[in-house]
Amino acid sequence: MNQDKYVFAQLTAFLNRTQFNNFVRKYDGNRYVKQFTCWNQLLAMMFGQLSNRESLRDLIVAFEAHRAKQYHLGLGRHPIAKA
Repeated sequence: MNQDKYVFAQLTAFLNRTQFNNFVRKYDGNRYVKQFTCWNQLLAMMFGQLSNRESLRDLIVAFEAHRAKQYHLGLGRHPIAKA
């Protein structure tokens, strides 16, 4: 069994989360957010681009397929849904 991080988690390690949070706080990005924060949206959009998803529905299907790995990919514990 592999003990290393997933490639997506390794790529997100290069992002400066502190600087991103400062920008979100400056522009009040998470003002009316309950669960799906700006950070989660950034990671979802990155995952969609890197996995060559063509639509939001396709992206949601991919997240449902990786629901067990969602926390280890860095996407948090809450399920991502189209709502």
